This record gives sequence, C-alpha cells and structure tokens, in this order.
Amino acid sequence: MRAVDIIARKRDGEELSAEEIDFFVQGLVSGAIPDYQVAAWAMAVLWRGMTAAETAALTMAMVRSGEVMDLARLGPVVVDKHSTGGVGDKTTLVVAPLVSAAGLPVAKMSGRGLGFSGGTLDKLEAIPGFNVSLSTGAFLAIAREVGVVVAGQTGDLVPADGKLYALRDVTATVPSLPLIASSIMSKKIAGGADAIVLDVKVGKGAFMRTLDEARALAKAMIAIGQQVGRRVTAVLSDMNQPLGQAVGNGLEVAEAIAALRGEGPEDLIAHCLTVAAEMLVLGERADDAATARRQLEALVADGRALERFRRWVQAQGGDPRVAEDVGLLPAAPVVRAVEAPRSGYIAEIDAEEVGLASVMLGAGRERKGEPIDPSVGVVLGPKVGQRVQAGDHLFTVHARSDREASEAAKRLLVAYTWSEEPVAAPPLVYDIIRGE
Repeated sequence: MRAVDIIARKRDGEELSAEEIDFFVQGLVSGAIPDYQVAAWAMAVLWRGMTAAETAALTMAMVRSGEVMDLARLGPVVVDKHSTGGVGDKTTLVVAPLVSAAGLPVAKMSGRGLGFSGGTLDKLEAIPGFNVSLSTGAFLAIAREVGVVVAGQTGDLVPADGKLYALRDVTATVPSLPLIASSIMSKKIAGGADAIVLDVKVGKGAFMRTLDEARALAKAMIAIGQQVGRRVTAVLSDMNQPLGQAVGNGLEVAEAIAALRGEGPEDLIAHCLTVAAEMLVLGERADDAATARRQLEALVADGRALERFRRWVQAQGGDPRVAEDVGLLPAAPVVRAVEAPRSGYIAEIDAEEVGLASVMLGAGRERKGEPIDPSVGVVLGPKVGQRVQAGDHLFTVHARSDREASEAAKRLLVAYTWSEEPVAAPPLVYDIIRGE
C-alpha cells in the first residue's frame, strides 16, 4: 500500500477503504508519510469529499492514534457536549455542574480560545487556583468523587488530529466538512463518550456562517455517531450576537455563576437548559426534553446546581468562595460605561466584531500560547430587538488602560446596526437534530 496511490484515488473521486484510511493516519502519526503528501491528501478530501463510511473510518482511525479514556465506571451512559465555538459562549460552565447535579456525571475535555472565539479552559483559569492540567488518574478521580470535571486534552489523546489540523491550517483545507466532523468526533469518542450533544453555532460569530452549513456539519457528525455506535444530538443555535451579555473570561465566569442562581441573562439560561435537557435525555435520566427541563429548573431553584459548581471548583484547586462572591475574580483597573449614540431599535450586534474587540482588550489570543488577561472584556446592555434612547447605557468596557478602553469602545460601536422600525430578536435555537 502506497500513500501516493491513496492520494490519487481520492483525487479521482474514489471511495477509500477503512484499511487505506487507517494506513494513511498511521503514517501521518509515525512520520512515515511526509507532510507534503498529507497536505495533498487533505486537499483531495476538501475537493472530492468523503462518504459517511469514509468519514467514520477516518474518525475511528484518529481515535486509535492515541489514548482512549475509559469512563465506564462513571455510569451506564456517559454523555459529553461540544460547542463549535462562539462569542460569550460560557455554556459548559453552567451545563456541566447542572447536568452533574441531575445525577449524570460530566467528564469533559475542553480547549482554549483562539481568535475571536473564547475557550472554556481560559474561562475556568480566571477562577483563582483552578487547575485544568490534570493527569488521567486525577481526572477520573474527580469525576467519580464530584461528578463533574473539565480539563485540557492530553497530548496522548488523538495525536493524529493535532498533526492533521496543523497542516490544514496552513494549506487552506480547514473548511473541509469531513475533516471538521472527524476532528470533533474523534476527540469526543476518545474522551470516552457514549453519547454526545453537539452545540453547533450559526452566524457571524461562528465558524458555520449559514444555517445550511451548520445543518450539513451536524448531519455529518450524527452520521459518524451512527456508524460507530454513538448516540448524537445536535442543537443548532444562534451566534449572530454574543450569547448572554459578558464577553471576557472572568466576566463570563461571573455570568455563569449568576445563571446557576437563576439570575443570569434570559438567553443564556434558556440556551443552557436546552443543551442540558438533551444531555439528560441521551443519558437516560429523563424520557423527554420537557421533563428534563423541569428537573433542571428545580436544581437551579433549590441551589443544588450552584453547590455542585462550588464542589467542582474546589476539587480542581480553585477558590470555591467565588460561588458566593464573584468579587474574588480578577477585576480590570478601567471600567467604562458607554452610552447609545442614537435612539432606535438594535437590529444587529455583530458577534465577530465584539469578539475581536475583546481580543484587542487582551481577553483572547491571535496565536496559540499567547497570554491572556482574565480581567478584561465587555458586558453588553440591551440586545437585538430592544429599543434604546440616545444616552441610555449600551455596554461597559473592562480594560487595562484608558487608551485600550477608548479603542475598544470605538470598535464596539461599529458592531451595532440600528433600525427605526421594530426588529425581532433572533431565535436562540434554529433546530434540534436527533440521531435515529
């Protein structure tokens, strides 16, 4: 078997066998197949696509390239969730302890932010002392003892994905649907999940800009799940404006804590309840989403969700007092409120522009490994569809200096589009696609 023949077959639109795909992935990881041939193969996949069987074979070959977590001791069904990324997306911080409090363990590998899209690990590290770098043993021990753990992916988990993505990033092959789907699903499966809820973001602040693109990705990932014996549900959710009001790591932690008290922004709470309910259904803790939602609302109302958050933070070395006092989170030295420049209805808040403004403030990174400031960011006021008067509060900038606050405010004002006529708020969820 030769790499050049596999490249040629895919170039010509032929379907690769599982054995050919496994050979190629093994060669990628071992270095036996050079980067230039991997790049040529990735371009052929981008151009010709892959069948559902090919994509599933690629996913499992990538899973087998490294360690596979064994979470069987945590329960009969282990459910994970994955977001395709967005602005102000602190969903895991709310959903993980909430689902855990409902009796379904959550053991999750998460990532860091890059560009305008925030990362769960960066948010968690805004909590003083919180440790996201856990050994496999510590990860499993916390999952068993507390019922919830979130940590960074080890280098032994799906090493093929890291190598392949690094090449895709510099060869213009990132948009390949089969490669995106297999990248996401391989990490979820290697992480030990039996069932997966995918939060597929749609809009200007998401990788998938249109509903058609998001639906295609969701269906591709569900097909992988069906091919390899996993149950998968996809929630297609809006990311044309930021989720919630806070954008910035410490600010988002504070907002997540408020949501666990039932006091956070309505859109954030509603979205988290939707995702969490689907997790309970897949985890066989509820017969349907409506029943699951009632269970979850009760856990917020009686304080059990917040208490699980507190125990989780303590178990991973963080200061559990943040659950009662968000003043312990990092605070920026400059806090500037910005007023609406005109009266009217807010027609749009460009999520990408808000995310880029937060990066400019220091809340995000342009390249992997760059440091970030957990104290800075933006807290939005009125959202799309609401009417404001000139001079009303529009948003607040949390910055390291007056100069950075002024520059961010200018950029943020450009993110707003106004209308004289009433504007409907975008739906939080466009669709929920459940696998058979």
